[in-house]
Amino acid sequence: MRSYKYLAFITTFFSVVLILSNIASSKILSLGWFSFDGGTILFPLAYIFGDVLTEVYGYANSRRVIWTGFIMNVLMVLVFWIVGILPPAMDWSNQTAFDAILGVVPRIVLGSLCAYLIGEFLNSYILAKLKVKTAGKYFWLRALGSTLVGEFFDTTVFLLIAFAGVLPWNLIWIIWLSNYIFKVGIEIIFLPLTYRVVAFLKKKENEDYFDKDTNFNPLTLS
Repeated sequence: MRSYKYLAFITTFFSVVLILSNIASSKILSLGWFSFDGGTILFPLAYIFGDVLTEVYGYANSRRVIWTGFIMNVLMVLVFWIVGILPPAMDWSNQTAFDAILGVVPRIVLGSLCAYLIGEFLNSYILAKLKVKTAGKYFWLRALGSTLVGEFFDTTVFLLIAFAGVLPWNLIWIIWLSNYIFKVGIEIIFLPLTYRVVAFLKKKENEDYFDKDTNFNPLTLS
């Protein structure tokens, strides 16, 4: 396997973004017409870095990073769950606050993990396929197109698993629309910076991978 200068850093940053997004999601924000969880502010960066990973290093390397992020998220959930069920010290009175912010809600955790895997792999797959078909041109179109699909399924899967039958459908629709518009909007705003990062990495890594013979099975790491 070829060694890269910046892949380890991107993998670390990607995983940290996911973990921080999940923690920040415990707060619901209201900014004008939009209502969304706090993690939505940071989570779109995961898709931007997903675009960068696939564009520069290819689907196979992106797949490894996606699974690394998934494992780190599972580890975070397990740690919070174990810490939450352990008995608090007699003079520590913040158990309720801990449970409210970091407590594990099975449906929300399941929704978050499933949505993450489906959305990220769709994003990477579509970007890689379009790169071959367009001979590496129109990165802006490929990045936005893959994000539109990935974020659509990410947002939809999460809300259906986490809140279907719990929240009113009209509220779920408002949350879905707010999240989707905000996430895609962040992708568009950061697109000029994404272009610069991609150009920098292609030059420094001497890599511009085309997935012509790639095995796109998300379950293999070979």
